Amino acid sequence: MSMLTATATCTAYCATVEKTGESVCHALLVRRVARLTGLVTDLAVRLVTARWNTADLDVLASGVGLDGRALPSKGWMALRRLGWGVSAEPGVSACDRVLRCAQEQAARALRHTLHRRRLVAAIVATWPHNPRARTRAEWAALRAVLPDGVMAAEVRNRTRQIRAHLNEHGMLPDDLTELEEPPGVAAQIVLAAADRQLVTLERTGRRSARLRVRLPLVEAPACRRDWAWHVLSIALPPTVGPEAKLCAPTLRVKNGRVRVDLPFQTSIGFAPATGHLIACGFDWGLNTLLTGTAARLADGRIISDGRPLTYDATGISAKLHRLRAEREHLAAKRQHQETLLAGIMPADPRYGQLAGACQVLGVEHERVCARIRNLNHALAWSAARWAVDQAVATGATVIYLEDLATLEARGRRGRANARLSGQVRGQIAEAIRHLAAKHTIAVVTVPARGTSKYCPRCGQGTSVLRHCPAPDRLAERGWAWAWCPGCGLSCDRDQTAAERIVARGLLGQHATRTHRTTGTRTIGKVVEGNVVRARRPRKATRAARRARRTLTDLHPRPAAWDRSKSRPTPKRPTRVAKNTKNNVMTSSRVPDRRTVPAPSLQGSGQRPAGHAPKPGRHPPNRTGHVRNSHHRTGFHHAQATPVLTLTEHGSSPGQATPARVA
Repeated sequence: MSMLTATATCTAYCATVEKTGESVCHALLVRRVARLTGLVTDLAVRLVTARWNTADLDVLASGVGLDGRALPSKGWMALRRLGWGVSAEPGVSACDRVLRCAQEQAARALRHTLHRRRLVAAIVATWPHNPRARTRAEWAALRAVLPDGVMAAEVRNRTRQIRAHLNEHGMLPDDLTELEEPPGVAAQIVLAAADRQLVTLERTGRRSARLRVRLPLVEAPACRRDWAWHVLSIALPPTVGPEAKLCAPTLRVKNGRVRVDLPFQTSIGFAPATGHLIACGFDWGLNTLLTGTAARLADGRIISDGRPLTYDATGISAKLHRLRAEREHLAAKRQHQETLLAGIMPADPRYGQLAGACQVLGVEHERVCARIRNLNHALAWSAARWAVDQAVATGATVIYLEDLATLEARGRRGRANARLSGQVRGQIAEAIRHLAAKHTIAVVTVPARGTSKYCPRCGQGTSVLRHCPAPDRLAERGWAWAWCPGCGLSCDRDQTAAERIVARGLLGQHATRTHRTTGTRTIGKVVEGNVVRARRPRKATRAARRARRTLTDLHPRPAAWDRSKSRPTPKRPTRVAKNTKNNVMTSSRVPDRRTVPAPSLQGSGQRPAGHAPKPGRHPPNRTGHVRNSHHRTGFHHAQATPVLTLTEHGSSPGQATPARVA
């Protein structure tokens, strides 16, 4: 058993002063929490600014203190072992636990920059002759000195940053400190660095908890009497189970409310890295966000049922593109007004009008940014829940994804890279890892190179697919459909990539590597294998079932009845009426159902034969692409394959039935 850590965000609306029993309203609670977070943030910013130099960053990156011992994992303890202290302003009283929280936030900000610092140093050390297009030798030299887990997008962005510095100053930077200003510190207080002298947390019920924290009563507390214990009642969300262990929270003020970021730990089972027989593989797409398939490893062969699993977020992506365009438009207008504002004096009567308009644009820009963040977050968790539900329904013990570090668009780079960067693939991968851990399902990434290029059915990486717009337009060039001239495979391009992903994962699972710090699992070795599609037997047709029923006891026949028919059965005569005017034979029978909806009644009277479709009827569940499916997709305008339980390939003639997800 291991522990899964997650964070739930709660809101505190009121509090009570423990000593006097005074009830603190929401507005007063917001001001007192803002005073504490402002005090801690100022201390952390001063500490980060003082240590933003090459010598101090080298000492922190070495991981060894002044006494020769290794630095502890806790940030405030590491800074104190290095002798990097901080003190409050003169006349302000702050206990040692408040200083701890400030040192913890400063240590986290500085440690986060160490990765970017190593990346910049590696790029500068292997600076290419043409930074816009590196050669193979230059890429090999760069990969040899890059840190682990660096994505191609990070290399591209840092290269642009260094090239801009080179064009401006005429020389390469010596360190990250020349490229960037000191990192910012969020306006919050990490109470995990404190102890019972500053904060206590206890659970009072299944959906409630009590947080005790010392808050300042005045703007600049001068003594201990200016601090008081406040009791905050917290309503826990349903995601925090009754068996979860609550950890020290983080306090912050956002949009006029006190937010409590509450970490909690839940015990989960251990998902092994190898020994998997059934797996689900998912491919990242441009229009179809996720395309997956389920496969089974049997005697060294990969067997798939051929059913595509798709999560199409085209409507959501279109909305995100519109919001991003609106955001860029607002940013351009605000920048233009700021330029105009900088060119006039404050005494000018136009200054106040421009300042007010610029402030309104800033508020609107922040609102659009918040909408984009919320929509991306909801989309990521909706797609992750759908993918994990598909794996649970098919009985898979592992999910294979494309490694984002090796995924980069080619060809139409500007347009394709813009669309790739606009998607929330990193958030989806993290959400899939989190949700899969609850079901003891492993998540492993495989190399993305060549998954959409070669045929999954033949050749083992040698038969190149031809991409076309549609199956009836094989002679045209496109990207949506794949066709193999060798074996005749014709299916969606993303589905072929998903089959190759799951084949690489199941055949190369012996090469799975687990990162020591993050725990992410990756397969760096490419093992190719063909995928065999084995569909389940179809259900007997209606005619076959009717023929079997005629030989049962429901319809007894005479003993002398000859089973071998020598003459055909005569057809039942139908009554027809002849239309003498048009000489057309018409049937006198009334149709069971109209082919078009019945007309609406204008007055009183009986509705004619046939009836209009009733809107309350639900369509039958079926396997395949369902438009506007509400089955665990999270969006009414998302198109996703419904979650269906599948038996072992070829073992049962029954149809797939919808999974009951609690």
